[in-house]
Amino acid sequence: MESTVSLQARLVTRPVANNGFELDIELNIPSGTTVALLGPNGAGKSTAVALLAGLRPLDEGSVALGGRVLDDPDAGIFVAPEDRSVGVVFQDYVLFPHMTVAKNVAFGVSQNANVEAFLDLLGLSKAADLKPDQLSGGQAQRVALARALITEPDLLLLDEPLSALDVTTRSEARRVLVDHLQAFAGPRLLITHDPAEAFLLADEIHVIENGRISQVGSSEDIRLRPRTAYVADLAGANLILGEATDGTVVVGDHPVQVANRDLAGPALLTIAPNAISLHQNRPEGSPRNAWRTTVEQLEHYGDRVRIQTGAPLALTAEVTPRAVEALGLHRGSDVWISIKATEIGVEAA
Repeated sequence: MESTVSLQARLVTRPVANNGFELDIELNIPSGTTVALLGPNGAGKSTAVALLAGLRPLDEGSVALGGRVLDDPDAGIFVAPEDRSVGVVFQDYVLFPHMTVAKNVAFGVSQNANVEAFLDLLGLSKAADLKPDQLSGGQAQRVALARALITEPDLLLLDEPLSALDVTTRSEARRVLVDHLQAFAGPRLLITHDPAEAFLLADEIHVIENGRISQVGSSEDIRLRPRTAYVADLAGANLILGEATDGTVVVGDHPVQVANRDLAGPALLTIAPNAISLHQNRPEGSPRNAWRTTVEQLEHYGDRVRIQTGAPLALTAEVTPRAVEALGLHRGSDVWISIKATEIGVEAA
């Protein structure tokens, strides 16, 4: 049966109760939707997890899951963590070192729970008798995910689930997460400081700064229309999905040349704004990536100007005010851009 459970929450903590830090955010997540809470360390992300999981009570506000109130200080309601139907995958996975994988997954559920089915679902059957210190980072993450899913929760919280993994393992683990997030019918909240992670895993992104939500939108909204200097820096890298073959990544109908010729299949390109060069005319020589486009937007951020380009590939470039003046750039200007293949990051998506 498909879940129709949604999350409605206003999470408020006051300085007296939280050592000087104040959080005041709203989260509304429909069934089958992944929202990323994206922000720097100290912004309030982990506090939000603790409040939703019931590890600490609200000072003000309320948390309701599928219409069931879990926390409301004014009404005197506080539901204990074990009674909330909330599954949590913590940043360090919190596995019991003395227990096998199977026992870690089974911990806290009834004897009737089908542990074998969840181990098989997450590709852990062959690791069932191993201890946590015998697992790779990716395996440990899947154990934590299996332990959260086996309780059949109404809400799934993922607190920096990929941050402890190396680059190679992270790519594989991210693909596992994509599959299982899509299969989870309830609302999902992903906590992360990594814009690429939010871009690939979330349907909607909430940026949190200093305990407040500063921007809400899709990855394209965040990347192309940042509303604060922090968001502009956070979304500075151009994150683009495409299909890789033999050193070429096709984005829509547009080919982008990269230095990595070995990658094949879905790929994530990362292009720093300052790696994009702007020219009045076609650049001399033979750059592997050069095309004509239009300036869609110019925004000044102190000593930088962020320029949004249009078709064939929407990108954010960053130049100095002097360069804008020298090139005569304005909204609607025709311009050539060039990017060295060696300055384009590429990894499996």
